[in-house]
Amino acid sequence: QEDLVESGGGLVQAGGSLRLSCAVSPRTFIMHAMGWFRQVPGKEREFAAAISYTGDIPHYADSVKGRFTISRDNAKRMVFLQMDSLKPEDTGVYYCAGTGRRVLPSPHLKDYDYWGKGTLVTVSS
Repeated sequence: QEDLVESGGGLVQAGGSLRLSCAVSPRTFIMHAMGWFRQVPGKEREFAAAISYTGDIPHYADSVKGRFTISRDNAKRMVFLQMDSLKPEDTGVYYCAGTGRRVLPSPHLKDYDYWGKGTLVTVSS
């Protein structure tokens, strides 16, 4: 059983919306900071958004600020990424990440200990 499982990816036209979900396994420790990263073939995985355990400290990459919204439901052990006004450059595999350490939301891959396998988002022009 995976620690983090993403869902919600798909094909959407530019300007459209998608909502990604990340389910945290019941056997996994509480995740404090959680984040979403994305990657396209041939490029490094890049930060998109992150959120604190209480949800009151969101952090966004400049490229998605104002268009993406990260949220979480700790009772259901879920994290979400609402993506609006999608652009073709948002295309990629989106990964959910988490850490059990008490750290602030971080844009750095090294600060996360748990990763999902990703869900593909394709935005057509």
